[in-house]
Amino acid sequence: MKIINVKKEFKDFSLEITNLELEKNKIHGIIGGNGCGKSTLAKLIMGILIPDEGVIDYKGIRPEEITMTFQRPYIISDTVYKNITYPLKIRNIKPEEEEIDKLLKKYGLFEKKDSYALSLSSGQRQKLSFIRAMIFKPKVIIIDETFSNIDTETVALIESQILEGQKEDPRTYIIISHQMGHIFRLCDKVHAMDKGRVIESGSCKDVLLESDKEEIRMYMRNYSVVQED
Repeated sequence: MKIINVKKEFKDFSLEITNLELEKNKIHGIIGGNGCGKSTLAKLIMGILIPDEGVIDYKGIRPEEITMTFQRPYIISDTVYKNITYPLKIRNIKPEEEEIDKLLKKYGLFEKKDSYALSLSSGQRQKLSFIRAMIFKPKVIIIDETFSNIDTETVALIESQILEGQKEDPRTYIIISHQMGHIFRLCDKVHAMDKGRVIESGSCKDVLLESDKEEIRMYMRNYSVVQED
């Protein structure tokens, strides 16, 4: 996927991405301070927002093959099971209940299968959101601060699932997070943003630990890449 000369103007903010390449089947991290444009970029890729100028070349990936999880996930006013099967329903894919039950057990939600989804805790909603995003096997998964309200054990489970999945059936991930531990453990490449621009792209080591850009060095003073999340 390539993002070329994309601009998006708001009343008090301007996003301008001159040339950003998101290599297929790699895990990409997007970092930067609050208000730098990370979520705006994600919404442009997802198609929630439309660029004022420029091109997003999806390299043949269709909109229905992209999914996104949010820090505050949208939950349908129905059961947990119906929430998970919704992406399958709108794509005319028959649910495999055995597979869904397996995922629910893995994430500790099996007993909640027939429960009203809006009654779940914030952490449980994030688990549900992640299962729902992965259930139809998308080609691009955007994770926007989804790890922030999940317990350490579940975070470790999700990370292991992502890394194991990349060995067997790789996909393109775009992970937005302030938690540098996630970024360092998961990402093949990191893209640092500041004031609506991508100011550096490279390996985790190059960007998080050895960048010569003052904006990144100042940002990283507040974080540790070895922290336990």
